[in-house]
Amino acid sequence: MSSTFGYARPADGAYIGYRIDGSGPIDIVSQTEWPGNIDIDWQAGFMSEWLDRLSSIGRLITHDHRGVGVSSRNVALPTLETRVSDLLCVLDAVEADRPLLVGYLGSGAVNVMAAAIRPDLARAIVWAEPMARVAWAPDYPWGNRWEELDVELAQMRHWGTDTYAQWFAEFEAAGGNPLSERMIAAVALQSRNACTPDVAADLAKIWYETDVRGVLDTVQTPTLLLVHEERSESVAQTEYIAGLMPAAEVRVMPGKAWAVEEQRAWIDEIRRFVGEDLPTPALDTVLSTVLFTDIVDSTARQVALGDRAWKDLIEHHHSIVRDALGRWQGTENDTAGDGFYATFEGPARAIACALEVTKRVRDLGIEIRAGVHTGECEIVDGKHTGLAVSIGARVASTAGASQVMVSQTVKDLVAGSGFAFEDAGEHELKGVPDRWRLYRVAG
Repeated sequence: MSSTFGYARPADGAYIGYRIDGSGPIDIVSQTEWPGNIDIDWQAGFMSEWLDRLSSIGRLITHDHRGVGVSSRNVALPTLETRVSDLLCVLDAVEADRPLLVGYLGSGAVNVMAAAIRPDLARAIVWAEPMARVAWAPDYPWGNRWEELDVELAQMRHWGTDTYAQWFAEFEAAGGNPLSERMIAAVALQSRNACTPDVAADLAKIWYETDVRGVLDTVQTPTLLLVHEERSESVAQTEYIAGLMPAAEVRVMPGKAWAVEEQRAWIDEIRRFVGEDLPTPALDTVLSTVLFTDIVDSTARQVALGDRAWKDLIEHHHSIVRDALGRWQGTENDTAGDGFYATFEGPARAIACALEVTKRVRDLGIEIRAGVHTGECEIVDGKHTGLAVSIGARVASTAGASQVMVSQTVKDLVAGSGFAFEDAGEHELKGVPDRWRLYRVAG
C-alpha cells in the first residue's frame, strides 16, 4: 500500500506531520491517545495491524499532534483546544470530506470537541474504550487516582527504554492485557521515537486535568462507543458517557484486551456503523465559548467625564476590544453601550482575549470585568443565542474590577494552557437553574 506524507501549517507556523494510507470510499481520521510517531505506528506492534485493517474501510488520515513524532517539537505542548485547531488544519490540507473520526481512550476528547464546535464536520465518531476524563473525581469513579499519576510520572524517567516498556507491560498485564515480547519491544521503540521523557510527563499532566463531560451533550454527530465486555468498570463508564451524548450508541465487544485476534470484530463493527444511513446532525446549534465584558462603574465615570469625553473614551475602549478580538479569533456578536458580547471556537483564546483587554484598558483609566463560559448555542440570524449565552452574561456579572471569571466547564477544557485559577466557590446565577462553581483567572 502506498502512503502520502505532508505537513499542515497552522496560523502560528508550526508543522503538523500527516500521512494518508488507503483510498475511499470514505475518509477516516485516527488519533491515538499514546504519544507516538505515525511512521513507527505503521512499523511496529499492535498499531500497525490495526491501522492496516482500518485503512481497508477508506482513506486513512493520521497525524502527530504538535510536540511529538514528526510534528514540530520546539513549540508549546498542545491543549485540547490546540489539538482541535490542528486537526481542523490537517483536514483542510488533505481536503477531507466529512470524515469518520476515530479516537481511543482520552484521545476521543479531541474528536467530540471538534464535532461540537463544527457540527457539519464529521459523518460520525467512533470512540473506543471512551474516557471523558482521565483522573478520578467524586462524580467520576472510573478515573485514575492522582497517586497513580505520581507512579506513572516516576516511571516516565525511563521513557523510551526497555525499563519503561517492561513496566508498561506489567501495568497492562495487571489490567488483563498481556503483551507479547514483540509488543513490549515495540513500546520502547514507539515511545522514544515519539518524544523525550519530560514531554511525555507534561502531556500526561495535561490529560489528567482535562474533562470534556461539560460538552458531551452538545455533540449531535452519530457516535459509536466500543468497549470490552470483560472490563466491567469500562462498560459502566461507557454507558455513563453514552447517557450524556444525544446521538451515541454502545457496542459491548467480546474479550477484555486489545488483542490482535479481536481486531477483526472491532473493524467489522465500525464497517457496519459507517454503512448505516446515519442521520445528519442539526446545524442550528454549535458549541461555542462566550465572552462578556463591560466597564466597571461606567455610569459614575460618564457623569464625571461628561458626554463628549465619555464618547471619546468609549471609542478607544471599543477599538482595544475589537483589536484583541481580531488577534484571538473572536467574533463580535453584540455591543451595547460599554459592554461587548463575543464568541470563540475555543475557551483558551477567549480567556487570553479577556486578559489582554483587561490590561490594556487600564491605560484609559478604566477597568472592566469579564466572564467566560462554554456551552451549546443556537444560531439565529447568524447570532449565537440560548442558555449558554445567558450563563456567560451571569458569570461576567459575578466578576469584580479587572477580574476574569470562568465556569467549571471552561476550566476543565483549558488544561495545559498555562492559566492559573482561584476557586470562587458556588454561585446562584439569576434565571439559571442549579448552583455553578466559578473560578477567577489568576494573574
